Amino acid sequence: MAKKRKRTDAPAEAAGAEKPDDSAPARPERTLFGFKDLVPDAEPASAGAEAAVAPFRNREKVLITCSRRITYRYRHLMQDVLSLLPHAKKDSKVESKQSKGNALNELLELRSCSSCLFFECRKQKDLYLWMVKSPGGPSVKFLVNAVHTMEELKLTGNHLKGSRPLLTFSTNFDEQPHWKLVKEMITQIRALEKRQKAGKYAKKVKAKVRRKMHEMENTLEPDEFAELWKGE
Repeated sequence: MAKKRKRTDAPAEAAGAEKPDDSAPARPERTLFGFKDLVPDAEPASAGAEAAVAPFRNREKVLITCSRRITYRYRHLMQDVLSLLPHAKKDSKVESKQSKGNALNELLELRSCSSCLFFECRKQKDLYLWMVKSPGGPSVKFLVNAVHTMEELKLTGNHLKGSRPLLTFSTNFDEQPHWKLVKEMITQIRALEKRQKAGKYAKKVKAKVRRKMHEMENTLEPDEFAELWKGE
């Protein structure tokens, strides 16, 4: 039989042509201080790569739990915080006598969460809030004072639960390193979508320091006997 003749119609360049890259763009690397921006290339590989932009997805999942023997007032506060965080998960109470660190790390791993808000009540009087980043930390402990739940608020204005929330920080959060760390942890735990479906709506934002305002309104009277004790 005669040998099959090779085809010469197709150009030789078609064999060496590379297929276009249809893979999804790489996601930015997540660090403790937020997402790292990708360095843009000097010459893009194709025109389609410029138009392809990865949508923002909130990967931050927060676990909210409390210790046993917590009072009803603090439990209502925890439920209010849970309603304000749509990406949060609720779990059963944690026994305060056992090692809370190991128990919380196991719960975070089982629920696929990266952060935790743990409400710890001691002697049914003092409330401590633990803010934890798992598994490598850090963790911050707060003493909660002046607890007021949503049910106690009246005439709070025309606000919507689904509107875009606001979070404000004072200037001292940018001065020292530990305050910067606390600010970044609060921002990451409260991480919401950059573009929500609801429109932009902000009626009024006003922040006050309660202790400072109390000192300004109630000034101390001058001590009449202060000069008598200077010589001693």
